[in-house]
Amino acid sequence: MENKIIPETEQQHHAFLAENTDFEVRSLDAVCFNESELKHPWWYNFKYAITGILFGVILIKAEVISWFRIQEMFRLQSFHMFGVIGSAVVTGIISVWLIRKFKVKTIYGEPIEIPKKKFSQGQIYGGLMFGFGWALTGACPGPLFAQIGTGATVIVITLFSAIAGTWLYGRLREQLPH
Repeated sequence: MENKIIPETEQQHHAFLAENTDFEVRSLDAVCFNESELKHPWWYNFKYAITGILFGVILIKAEVISWFRIQEMFRLQSFHMFGVIGSAVVTGIISVWLIRKFKVKTIYGEPIEIPKKKFSQGQIYGGLMFGFGWALTGACPGPLFAQIGTGATVIVITLFSAIAGTWLYGRLREQLPH
């Protein structure tokens, strides 16, 4: 087995994790486990805006945001959405496997760490609530802005409902199963 030299940025990242217990506690249930410590100018965010706009166009062209397509899926009348979701799941599985196998780093050289998560029954309840909301509104949180952008302004109600649900979860978080 050969000796691997760990880059300085990775050593600093691991030292930060070791000494910052607040970060360690937050990372146990936080989505943002790989929080960057780098500081960038405000205009660096334009690349994310452009990527989001392009992603929205792709969602529209693929008819993934179509209320009718979503209803077809929940009525088991069409394979279209199942194919899109299935290909996204397969792509995600392969991507995570490649990131872990080759220890891929961010474009800034920071390590990507994917923590192991423990199953909880709250995931079942959350998934059911998400699915019911998706079936009733014909929208999931990802393409809400693309739907609004296409002129489906009634989706603004769904957007505000999603924000209210997120706020409510934050208020009740300690009483919910995790």
